[in-house]
Amino acid sequence: MKVLLTGAFGNIGQHTITQLLKKGHQVRCLDLDTKANRQKARKLKGKVETVWADVASRVDVEAAVKGQDAVIHMAWVIDLMWSEAHPEEARKVHVGGTVNIIEAMKAGLSQGRKLVFISSVSVFGGTQHLPPPRKASDPVNPDIVYARQKAECEELVKKSGLDWCILRLTLALPIKAERRDYKRLYSTFDFPLDARIEFVDPRDVALAIANSLTSPEAAQKILLIGGGSRNQMLWRDYWRIGLGYLGQFPEEAFAPPGTNPPIDWADTAESQRILNYQNHTLQDFVKEQQASLGAGRYLVPLIAPFLRRWMLQQSRYYKASRQRAARQAA
Repeated sequence: MKVLLTGAFGNIGQHTITQLLKKGHQVRCLDLDTKANRQKARKLKGKVETVWADVASRVDVEAAVKGQDAVIHMAWVIDLMWSEAHPEEARKVHVGGTVNIIEAMKAGLSQGRKLVFISSVSVFGGTQHLPPPRKASDPVNPDIVYARQKAECEELVKKSGLDWCILRLTLALPIKAERRDYKRLYSTFDFPLDARIEFVDPRDVALAIANSLTSPEAAQKILLIGGGSRNQMLWRDYWRIGLGYLGQFPEEAFAPPGTNPPIDWADTAESQRILNYQNHTLQDFVKEQQASLGAGRYLVPLIAPFLRRWMLQQSRYYKASRQRAARQAA
């Protein structure tokens, strides 16, 4: 199958390329022309076709969709605060890009009508006050720009008349962090420590995406993609398991209790039955992260105090607590 993958060189995209190639698909990668993306593309030279394009450009999208049997659309701006600060610019990429994909496919530029849209459980809004888990049939109530635009695109996909599948992901973090990931570290403090979160390994997400292309049962369905019950935990558990090497962080660095972030546990029984993708735990993920560092992993204990101090500087809650303490001491 000839498959167009948008946002191909992002966190999930890179693993999806691997899975698609394993299954014998011909992959066309669409992403922005950046230095980092060029480096990733060079490693895949001869294995995939790369198209440097912007999903917000109708001309670019029409050229990329042409001749493809299926499209996996995951191109999105992941920085939540950027979307909040620039909602109209975000809309051009998110909603505009999705419209471009749908219209190009409906115009017959693609050879097939299969569209897999990658969404997020954030479309449910804050649900920490509700009994878990979230179900695909639950009403959506997005409360941030990122999620509102995801929900809007879901509706466009459902009404497109195409052979669609929507995958709503829980928390899928990168195995190998890039500079742009470090720039978003502020968001790791935006969950209260007692928030319910469900981790899912990006390799498992990629397998679910690849399997959804050829599964008859996935057609015309919204499926929740998460790590399963063994990866359901509180945010404090994730920090203990995933970042324990940094030492304990003060509670005032995190969002206060009662904060209701758009993340939760998910009912993934149906998606696991159909797509059979849940293979890794958070512990497996951490081991892979450490292995990706190579010899550099031996330096981590030495730099941990400095990294911890730097991370604390990314927390607006910690800054506010220090400022309050300084005023009280004055």
